[in-house]
Amino acid sequence: MELLPRLAAEGLKDLLAELRIVVVNGPRQCGKTTLLQACKKFGDATFVTLDDPSHLAFALDDPRTFARRRPQPVIIDEIQRAGDPLILAIKQVVDEDWSPGQFVLSGSTRFLSVPTLSESLAGRVAFVDLWPFAVTERTGGTGGFCDQVFADPGSVTQRTSVWTRDDYIRLISHGSYPEVLRLTSPVAIRGWFRGYLDTVIFRDIQEFAHVNKVRAIPDLIALVAARAGGQLVLSHLSNSLGLDATTVRSYLAHLETVFLVASAPAWSNNFSARVTHAPKTYVTDSGLAAHLLDVDAESLLTPGHPALGGLLETFVFAELLKLSTFARRHVAVRHYRDRDRREVDFILERRDGSIIGIEVKASSTPKPEDARHLRWLRDTLGDRFRAGYVLHLGDTNLPSGDRIFFTPLSALWDHAEPGVLRPRLPGGAG
Repeated sequence: MELLPRLAAEGLKDLLAELRIVVVNGPRQCGKTTLLQACKKFGDATFVTLDDPSHLAFALDDPRTFARRRPQPVIIDEIQRAGDPLILAIKQVVDEDWSPGQFVLSGSTRFLSVPTLSESLAGRVAFVDLWPFAVTERTGGTGGFCDQVFADPGSVTQRTSVWTRDDYIRLISHGSYPEVLRLTSPVAIRGWFRGYLDTVIFRDIQEFAHVNKVRAIPDLIALVAARAGGQLVLSHLSNSLGLDATTVRSYLAHLETVFLVASAPAWSNNFSARVTHAPKTYVTDSGLAAHLLDVDAESLLTPGHPALGGLLETFVFAELLKLSTFARRHVAVRHYRDRDRREVDFILERRDGSIIGIEVKASSTPKPEDARHLRWLRDTLGDRFRAGYVLHLGDTNLPSGDRIFFTPLSALWDHAEPGVLRPRLPGGAG
C-alpha cells in the first residue's frame, strides 16, 4: 500500500519545535509507528519500540540510562509497556534541560490518564490523538470540515456528490485501519480483526488491568457494537454478560483506555430539566464493529438490513472524532437526548457555545421530518445554533429552511469522488 501522508504530521512537527515532550496516543495499528518514523525526517532522531523484548528489558532494568539516549528527539513507541519508572526518568531528563523536541512518546493505551503520571508531566507535554485514517486523508483532503461548518455552513453543500449507496456501504464495512485497507479477501479481513482483538484484549488489557474474567470483554464490545446509537444501560449489559454492574463499568473503561470504544457525552445547556445525561458509546471503527456483528458489505447491501443504521452512526462518530482533531479551534463531539423523545445524533460545540447539529440517516431519500429536532434546537438556541445537517446516503444537497441542510454523507470529506480514494474501494467505483 502506498504511504499516505497523515494530517497530524505537521501539527506534530510544530509541537516538537516548541515543547519538550509530545505524546501520540491512539489504538494499535492506527499508523502511530509510521508517523513516528516519519519524525526522523525532521532531523536526527533515535527510534525504539518497546514491543522489542530487548528494548523493553533495557527500559525496565535501567530507565534512567534508557531515557538519556541520543540523538534527540528520542522516539519511544508503546511506552506504556515500561510503566511509571520510565516516565519519571524522562521527567528528570527534561527538567534538567528545557530544550524543546526532546521526546516523542507513543502509546496504545491512555496510560497518561493516570493522575499521578499526567501531573508529573504537566507543563512539559502536549498530546496528539491519532486514529485510523479519516476518509479525507485517503482523498488528499485538508480535514477542514469542522472549521468550515462553523465559518460558512452552506459551503459544504455546494458540491455535487457522485457517491452511491453501495460505495458508502463498502466504505463503512471495510473500516479505516491501514492494514485492513490493503486487504480484499473477506477471510483475510476476518482473520486480521480476530487477531487484532486477541492482541489488544488478551495482552494489552491484561498487561495493565489483570482482569479476572477477560473472556467476557469480547462479548461486551460486541454488545456495544450491536447497540450503537443507543445509551448503554449497565443493568442490561450486566444481565447479558452475567457480571455485576461495577465490573461491567470497569471493563468499559478498559476498552476506552485501549481506544476500542469511545463515548459522545450528553450535551446540555440547562434550558431543560428533562435532558438525559448518559453518554452514547461506540466502537471506534465501523469495520471492527461490522466484524463484531458478523456482517460484511454484501450482506449490508440488502435493502433494510437492520445493522446498517447503527454501523452508519458508528462510522460518522469515528469520522467526527478524527475531524475534530484536525480543527484549528477546539471542537467537542456530543449528543442530545431528552425525556420528550427529542434527539440529535451529534452536536459539535465550540468553547464559545456555538453549535452544529448533525442527524444521520441510512436513507438515500431523507424526508423533511428527519430535521424536526434540528429545527427545534435552532429555534431554542437562536444565534448560537450555527447550522444543522441531515447526512444521508443519497446524492442530493437540499436546503430546508433557515440554517438547515440535507447533504450527502460525503460532505465530511468535501464530496471528493470515490475514484480519488486511496486505497481504492474493494469491489466499488473507487
